[in-house]
Amino acid sequence: MSIPKSVVKLNRDGVTYTSDIDRCSYTITELSRAALRDVGKFVCNRARQNISSAGIKRRSGRMSKSVQYWVRKRETDLVVGFKKSGFYGGFQELGTSNQPKVGALQHAVTENIDQIRDIEAQYLSHIEDERRALTEIDEGDYEGDGT
Repeated sequence: MSIPKSVVKLNRDGVTYTSDIDRCSYTITELSRAALRDVGKFVCNRARQNISSAGIKRRSGRMSKSVQYWVRKRETDLVVGFKKSGFYGGFQELGTSNQPKVGALQHAVTENIDQIRDIEAQYLSHIEDERRALTEIDEGDYEGDGT
C-alpha cells in the first residue's frame, strides 16, 4: 500500500489549502508497526536464546523454532508467542502442576526493556523528518517466520 494522497484541497481567493492529515496518520501508524516488527524480531531471538540455555526439556526440539511474533494491523500491536507446532511450549512457559515455570518469553522482555525502548525510539524519532520516515517503512515481513 502506497502513501495516501492528501484528500482535502480548498481554493479560496487564489490560496490553496491542503490537508495532509491522512498522510500523517498513515506515516505514524506505519512507523509504529515497523518499530513493533523490529521489537518482535529482537524478542524472538532473545527468547530462542533463553529457551536453549534454560534447561527446558527437549522432546522434539521444535520449541525454539515455534517462537513467533505477529504485528496486527488493525490493533497496531505486537503479539509474541508459540505457533501451533509449539503447543507444549506454552505449558513450559507458564508452568503446570507437573512442569515448573520457565518464562523464557517473559524474561526475554523484562531483561531487555531498555533495548526495546531504544528500538522504538529509533523509529518514532523519524516522525520529525518525512523522508527518513518513508525509507524506514517497509510493507512486508510483519509476521515472523518461526526460525
